[in-house]
Amino acid sequence: MEWLGHAAVAVTSSPSSLPLQRKDGTTTTLRELCENTTPPCHLNPLLFNGHLQTIWTSVKEEGPPIHYKRKVFDADHKIYHGSFAVDFVVEPHQEVDETLFPRTSYFSEQEFSKIGSDDKRPMVIVLHGLSGGSYEVYLRHAIAPLVLGEGEWEACVVNARGCANSEVTSGVLFNARATWDVRQVINWARKTFPNRPLFGLGFSLGANILTNYVGEEGAECPLKGAISVGNPFDLEISNKALQRSTLGLHVYQKVMGTNMKKLIEQHKEAVLEHTKLDLDRIQNLKYLYEFDREVQTVTWGYPTENAYYRDASSSDAVLAIRIPYLALSALDDPIAVEEAIPYQEIKANPYTVLVTTSLGGHLSWFEFGGGRWHARPICNFLNTMVGEINLDAIKPDLIQKSTTPEAKAHFDPVRRKLQVIDA
Repeated sequence: MEWLGHAAVAVTSSPSSLPLQRKDGTTTTLRELCENTTPPCHLNPLLFNGHLQTIWTSVKEEGPPIHYKRKVFDADHKIYHGSFAVDFVVEPHQEVDETLFPRTSYFSEQEFSKIGSDDKRPMVIVLHGLSGGSYEVYLRHAIAPLVLGEGEWEACVVNARGCANSEVTSGVLFNARATWDVRQVINWARKTFPNRPLFGLGFSLGANILTNYVGEEGAECPLKGAISVGNPFDLEISNKALQRSTLGLHVYQKVMGTNMKKLIEQHKEAVLEHTKLDLDRIQNLKYLYEFDREVQTVTWGYPTENAYYRDASSSDAVLAIRIPYLALSALDDPIAVEEAIPYQEIKANPYTVLVTTSLGGHLSWFEFGGGRWHARPICNFLNTMVGEINLDAIKPDLIQKSTTPEAKAHFDPVRRKLQVIDA
C-alpha cells in the first residue's frame, strides 16, 4: 500500500531465473541481482498518482549537464536508406551549434576518426522515447551517474530519424519496429571498441525498439544486457487504453500527436521530396493514432494503424531474448499501461525480469527534492553486471523449444506466428 509517496515494488520472473556466476566464483540469479539492485521507491508525495507524475514532466527542469558530440551515420540497410544521428557523451566543451540542442556539437572528421579504442570501459547505447532525443531530461538523469564525475562508463544515444534536430534524408521515418539503425550502431561499436562490454537502455517507444532488437538477435545478440524503461510492449492495447479515457484521448494522445505533427512540419521540405504524404491532412489531425494512420500506413505499407501496432509490439519478442534483460514499469503509467505488460512472457523466459512500482507515471518517478528514482535501479543494475558478474560465463542457450509432440508446431516469437513443423 502506498503512503506519502512510498510505492510498492514487485518483481516478476521465471521460477528458474538465469543463473549468473560472480567474478569471485559464487553464483546468483538474474532475479536476485535485480532484487538486490532495486532500491525502495520513495516518490514526491505531492505527485501521488500517475497523471500528476507524468504531467509534472512538462515543468521546465534543466537536468544533469551532459555534453555530446554528434556523428551522422549513413544507413547500411539494403532497402531502408538515409541517415540518422548518434550523440556521443563527451567531456564538457564550450562549442556552440545553434542548429542543435545545448551542449551538443558535431564531431569534426578528424575527431571522429580517432574515436576507436581498445579500452575495456563499459558502454551503454541508449534509445529515447517518441519524438524525443538525447536532450531528454529523463534520459540524462539515468546516464548522469554513469558518465559524470567518477563514472567509468561511455555512452551514446541513437536519435530516431528526424528527431533531436537531425535531418530527414529519405522516406524512412520513425517506426516503433525499425531496429535497423540501432543494430548498425551496435555492430559498429562492437568493431570500433572490441573490448568494451556493451549494454542497451531504452525508454518508452525506444524501449519497445530495443526489446524487438534484442529478441530478433536472440542468442547472437552482441549486448551483455539490456534495460527497458516504461515500455508500452503491446502498442495496440496501449493505444486502445488511451482512447478509452478523457485524459488519455484529449491530453496524452493529443500531445503526442501534436509533437509528431511538429516533427513533420520541421522537415516539411524533405518529407515532400521523399514521401507521398499529404501534409495538409496531417496538420489537420488531432491524435497520435490518427497520425499513425496517415503516416505509418503510407510510408511503411501497413493496411491500418492497428496492423502497425501489432507488428511493432515487443511483447512476443520478450520470449526470444537470450541476454540478461530488466524491464522497469510503473503500474500507474497512463501511457505504457499495465494491461499491456507481458507478465506471462516474462515468467516464461529465464533471461528476463520485470520490476514494477505502484507509482511513478510515464518515465517520471519524481522523488522529493527533484531526483528521478529510475536512475538508481538502472545504474545499480549496470554497475553490478560489470563489476561483479562474469559476463563471459552467461550462456545464451538455456531455454528448450516449447514444441511438444502433440503440438506439431513451433511459435516464432519474432515473427509472432505459429509455424507448422513439416513431417
